[in-house]
Amino acid sequence: MSAIRKQKSLIALTVALVVIVMLAIVNIASGEGFSFANSLWAILPPVVAIGLALITKEVYSSLFVGILVGALMASNFSFAGTMDIIVNDALITSVSDTAGIFIFLVILGSLVALVNKTGASAAFGHWAEKNIKSKMGAMLATFVLGVLIFIDDYFNCLTVGAVMTPVTDTHKISRVKLAYIIDATAAPICMIAPVSSWAAAVSGYVDSEAYSGIEVFIRAIPFNFYSLMTLVFVVGLAILGFDYGKMSQFEIKAQNGELGALSSTTEKEEPAIDTSKKHQVHLFDLIIPVVVLVVACIIGLLYVGKFFEGVDLVSAFADTDATVGLPWGALIALIITIAYLIIRRLVTFEEAMKCIPQGFIAMVPAILILTFATGLKNVTGLLDLSSFVKETMAEFPPKLAAFLPAIVFLIACVLAFSTGTSWGTFGILIPIVLNVFAEGHQELLFVGISACLAGAVCGDHCSPISDTTIMASAGANCNHVDHVSTQLPYAMTVAAISFVSFLVAGFIPNAIICLLFSTILTVTTLLVIRMIQRKKNKA
Repeated sequence: MSAIRKQKSLIALTVALVVIVMLAIVNIASGEGFSFANSLWAILPPVVAIGLALITKEVYSSLFVGILVGALMASNFSFAGTMDIIVNDALITSVSDTAGIFIFLVILGSLVALVNKTGASAAFGHWAEKNIKSKMGAMLATFVLGVLIFIDDYFNCLTVGAVMTPVTDTHKISRVKLAYIIDATAAPICMIAPVSSWAAAVSGYVDSEAYSGIEVFIRAIPFNFYSLMTLVFVVGLAILGFDYGKMSQFEIKAQNGELGALSSTTEKEEPAIDTSKKHQVHLFDLIIPVVVLVVACIIGLLYVGKFFEGVDLVSAFADTDATVGLPWGALIALIITIAYLIIRRLVTFEEAMKCIPQGFIAMVPAILILTFATGLKNVTGLLDLSSFVKETMAEFPPKLAAFLPAIVFLIACVLAFSTGTSWGTFGILIPIVLNVFAEGHQELLFVGISACLAGAVCGDHCSPISDTTIMASAGANCNHVDHVSTQLPYAMTVAAISFVSFLVAGFIPNAIICLLFSTILTVTTLLVIRMIQRKKNKA
């Protein structure tokens, strides 16, 4: 361990101990009846975890310390209570809640291992090398694929990563840049697609006699500045061809061959491809498994939502469960892919079976991070942060309603960043926003709902403990903390643009005017940043 790494670890340990001692002092001084729940204190565990992760660049211990701090607070520093919360409420419940996603991850990892075994990924890379001529083209192709896979964010992250890695590697795009493009076209595109698991979730939280859930979602889309401007921002970066912040450092390294990929156990153990099979491998050997996976997962989501039992399409997506539908479809895709590759004589049955544990091993880091991150969310839930937010929002002065969309956006950002969940954030805030704007400010209702949804996506995009952020790191096979630290300046830039746009929308709730304003502001911001970056490079 380097001296700098040791120093950072020592600082992180000191910070954690100071926080725990401080909480103990507050607890003792406040008496036996004191509770950290339903107060601003409830935000502390995720803040500690996120802070430590950014300092140490070590995510597992940072998340565990956050869980420990939360468990101590929730149990009022009872040893037995703390252990019970860590084991039962955090870890065991976390594994139970995310078991479906674990299965989906393992199956997807196995599919990737299978495709790599055949050499189909290399075939796709050769095709892309001939047809995608530039770095800009590779980034835009990744962006387009991300936009096309709008059904679910988990599915988006892992599929885009698996398909586009050979393309971006060929054009020396760093893995953290790939992770950013994946992350920027996962939750944002799902949040503006009427047929997606996210649209279904939002619709389910809307309880209004005046509007249906899907109507509220669709009418809120034009004001969802963060999601829409993130897409504009990604395209702008690709076309203008520059980077800033930590991302630029990784991109410079990528030009020298340091792409920043994690070492893959699958790649290390994988034997060389049999040269007698190389001429047999075709581009379709990659395309067919991906298409089968997409189709099977969509069918799985619809099946779980009872579409085939007579439920309409929108209602089926509203009632589906991605943690069941995605593994359902992925398992079918795996079986079909194995059969297809065996028939094509690209793998033997024995080789196909070896790819399954290899896929599991490749996904272990993502599974561990997801387990700890979900555990931290569970502990934060015990501290009832949502009630504190509700009570705070209820006290907002009605006369300042025009400023409320921007305030809702900020609150949603903080809440999603701290808890790592978009769905939990808009689940808390949508009922509040509906009640606030129903009282004499109905023209701002859809702006307010959009602010809630945009803030939830923004916080989720920035948060190291967000499952979507974790999936993007897994999809690009890059260091998770590096992904978070490199995309944070980009996400914060779009967040600032969105905040200004919501201020304008609070006074001028016209979708066309506001979208035109936010687009011009985004493009102008990119041009200004590029000019500043060029001056820095010349200096």
